[in-house]
This record gives sequence, C-alpha cells and structure tokens, in this order.
Amino acid sequence: MANENKKPETLGNQRDDSFAGEAFDDQLDPLTAEMQKTDQPGTVKEQLVEAEKKHLLAVAELENFRKRSRVATQEQIRYASLPLMSEMLEALDNLQRAIDAAEGEPSSSGLLEGVKMVASQILTVLESHGCTKIDAIGKPFDPNLHQAVQMQTSDNFPANTVMMELRPGYQLHDRVIRPSQVFVSTGLESGG
Repeated sequence: MANENKKPETLGNQRDDSFAGEAFDDQLDPLTAEMQKTDQPGTVKEQLVEAEKKHLLAVAELENFRKRSRVATQEQIRYASLPLMSEMLEALDNLQRAIDAAEGEPSSSGLLEGVKMVASQILTVLESHGCTKIDAIGKPFDPNLHQAVQMQTSDNFPANTVMMELRPGYQLHDRVIRPSQVFVSTGLESGG
C-alpha cells in the first residue's frame, strides 16, 4: 500500500531545477553585462549629456526652420503684387504715349488734362504700394537698374552716365520690375 499513496509521475510533474536555472542564467548574463556597462559612473552622465545636446540641436534646428519660413512668407507677401505691377506699367506706358501725342494738339487740352490726371493717379497708387520709378537721367549707368539701348558721345554728360531715357524703369521695394531703357554717354568725342 505504500506504493498506492505514491503519486504517479507525469510529464507535467517532472522538474529538473538545475536545468531550468542554468537556462535562465544564460539568458540573464548578456543583460547583466549590459546593465553593468551602463551602471558605470560617468557613462549614464555622458549619455544624458549627449541626449541633452541632441535635444538642444533639434530645438535650434526647429527654430531656424521657423525663422526661414517666416522670412520666406514675408518675402512672398511683399512681392505678391509684382505681376500686377508689371502689367500696370504697360498700361501706364500707353497713357504716357497718349499724353505725348496729345501735347502737340492744342484742341485736345481738356482730354489731355484728364489723361494726365489718370496717369498721375495710377503712379500715386503704385507708389503707395512700394512701386517707384527708377531715377536714371544724369545717374551713373548701373546694369542692375538700366538697360543700355545705345551709347553716344556727349558734351553734356561724362562717360558711363545715362543721358536719355527711352522707357522708364520701376522697382517694387528693392526688386527691379523692369530696368530703364537708356542711352549712355561715352563722354566727349575723341580725335579730331
């Protein structure tokens, strides 16, 4: 009967504690070694300092991105009317041609005054939006502001000076919409 009280051994009841412990220890050894590496004095501090540097760099890059975006947006807003200004200048040129043609006709004085007023009003509106006429006559030739159509000798203007303007140039704030078409002096005629 002593055998009757004995529980039958089943596969589920069999345990080999020595085998299970060794397998668990084998899994922990790499983790323990890694933890020991990070627990060394200075290493955690170095990692913290490195993480702080990365954080500050990311914050600085984000701020720089925001500033660049803000500047780009301001530039777009500032020069958004550039295409409209360019087209308006063509209409203004046509008005000026009408004024020039009508100035020779004494019978069109009333119409001429009306057209001059409209041209003046358009110029005022353009100026109020930052579009200004480029001052050219008597100024040194600047290829950023002027387009030389012809060069001529002149007794009145020194060399490389704008002596006549064929078509006025305009700029929107500091950006040239169109350059002035000009005649440039070569100075006094040499030889003789």
